[in-house]
Amino acid sequence: MSQRITLLGAGSWGTALALLLAKNNCEVLLWGHDVNEIGALAKDREHRVLLPGFILPEQIAVTTDLTLASEFSDIILVAVPSHAFAATLMRLKACLTAEPVNIAWATKGFNPHDGRLLHQVVADIFSPDTPAAILSGPTFAREVAQNLPTAVTIASNQTGFAALLAAIFHSDRFRAYTSTDIVGVEVGGAVKNVLAIAAGIADGLGFGANTRAALITRGLSEIMRLGICLGGKPETFTGLAGLGDLLLTCTDNQSRNRRFGLALGQGKKRADIVKEIGQEIEGISAAKETYMLANKLNIDMPITEQTYRVLYEDMDPLMAVQNLFARDQKAESSS
Repeated sequence: MSQRITLLGAGSWGTALALLLAKNNCEVLLWGHDVNEIGALAKDREHRVLLPGFILPEQIAVTTDLTLASEFSDIILVAVPSHAFAATLMRLKACLTAEPVNIAWATKGFNPHDGRLLHQVVADIFSPDTPAAILSGPTFAREVAQNLPTAVTIASNQTGFAALLAAIFHSDRFRAYTSTDIVGVEVGGAVKNVLAIAAGIADGLGFGANTRAALITRGLSEIMRLGICLGGKPETFTGLAGLGDLLLTCTDNQSRNRRFGLALGQGKKRADIVKEIGQEIEGISAAKETYMLANKLNIDMPITEQTYRVLYEDMDPLMAVQNLFARDQKAESSS
């Protein structure tokens, strides 16, 4: 399917999605705010820092001009970090000369400071009736760029928009399932980053596969409790955007969140780890936002709580694990 797509966010994930769309015969205008980054992309036709080895085909143009990007297509795909999501959409709206516009995003996380889900941000900045969709699931940017088999979920407030996006993204190596559960998909994508940090910490401390499996399983219970309370559907959390994404980020070192936790468990300093990784680690802010939201809603999320205390109260990681095992004994089906 030939289609024009405006893609906001020229990091590794945005670039990988642009490459996928170009393979699918789409014209893509890839926007980024960093003049030096976009200048290098335009010159080298390759993201040599974050996604080396993948040459941008001629179907992908790059720009720092948001007005130009807003005029290129009425389908806007956002792949900026969650902390920049609202600000980017505000800037986009100021550039638009015609509405309605169709907003999709591949961003995972909560809105900082107020903990809102990203579809709520879209509704507030544009309109509750704006066609909105999230693309999420077990995806590493490099593997998508390599055209390795991948499956995702696209959830939308309009079934027609979800179907259109699924058709645009579909290929012999990329499969998109559709859903109406935006809330469940968003919660799964945000909280799994917190649990990936926790899994990394456990492995960094030298614990084994038993610990990791228990953490993933009980972590999924936390995601489900929060997600269902917010209106998500139980089946979403056992699907690609729930369990699938959780397994991916907790078990593979391509995950920045897992690598961050692994280094914490090994005794490295937070600031040094962040500098070494050199990319956004969404789970750091998500830990705070999830913890605050769980407290507000009175939802028991012990793994999230201990991860928050390690990150924001300087708790020793080993003490955090001991706190989890010191909890009162209870039935598995309870919180």
